[in-house]
Amino acid sequence: MVFGGLDIGASATKAVLVDEKGRLLGFSIRRSGVDFAASAAAGLGEALTQAGLKAGDLGKVFACGYGRSNAAMAAATRTEIACHAAGAYHHFPRAITVVDIGGQDNKVIKINQRGLRTSFKMNRKCAAGTGAFLEEMALRLDLPLESFNDLAAKATSEATLGAYCTVFTATEVLAKIREGVQVEALVKGLFRSVVKRVMEMDTLNGAVVMTGGVAAHNPYLAQMLGAELDGEVLLPPHPQLMGAWGAAILAGRDGEG
Repeated sequence: MVFGGLDIGASATKAVLVDEKGRLLGFSIRRSGVDFAASAAAGLGEALTQAGLKAGDLGKVFACGYGRSNAAMAAATRTEIACHAAGAYHHFPRAITVVDIGGQDNKVIKINQRGLRTSFKMNRKCAAGTGAFLEEMALRLDLPLESFNDLAAKATSEATLGAYCTVFTATEVLAKIREGVQVEALVKGLFRSVVKRVMEMDTLNGAVVMTGGVAAHNPYLAQMLGAELDGEVLLPPHPQLMGAWGAAILAGRDGEG
């Protein structure tokens, strides 16, 4: 049996196909754009092509994310919390704390040894500490966002940024540029700001797993969070796919006795 999962985010749409054991068969990551339904259909089609499958081979599809109600092919929808938890626990089947840094929001999800969610917190009030925050800072610095991870990793110093708001941080960054602060130090300071925002959301106990597109493209951020926590932060394969992967796993479980 083949099951599908869709995570239709404000920035990117992720599609995943898994077998009955939750093993990855095919996937797609594409911009969500302005037509969530078209993006979901195209993403699922790309995943099927990658897996060498046809639409008729596909069983149930579940969807999560900002645009989940736009996925006409989905048999049901599930929350991002449930799907990210299922995806992360599939890779780390023990008590974990999941930190998901998305394009528009951050989540901290606590899961016990049985894979049951014990608590979660979500930051929706401000873009600070999210992928949108880093995108805005990349525009202000006139740098490709893809360069941030390498710049932060090779920084020999770190700029201290005190602002808690994307707009104020942008102003602070411009002031640092005028002062002649190195761009590497600025980017590492921006990463530190993301780490601080996450740590303010909740206590991060035990094994911490980081998911989301920001973690996928910036693994050095996970190292920085690990240093703050005095322990390793775990990254699953394809961190950006965890929501869609979890949705596919939940689709496979649907109807189980």
